[in-house]
Amino acid sequence: MNDARNPEEAIVCDGCGKTAEEPPVTWTCSVENGTRHYLCDTCARENIRSIEGRLDSDWW
Repeated sequence: MNDARNPEEAIVCDGCGKTAEEPPVTWTCSVENGTRHYLCDTCARENIRSIEGRLDSDWW
């Protein structure tokens, strides 16, 4: 997985398209098939059940 991010690229929320220069601590980040996906705090709150449903059963 490539963790490097071009510092000139803004972070974009996959839910609503909101952007940020640096990943805010309130945003959710997931890695799917080696690609990082971000959700802003609003989208993460609105989709929390979906996020929880993707966690491995070991988390519960």
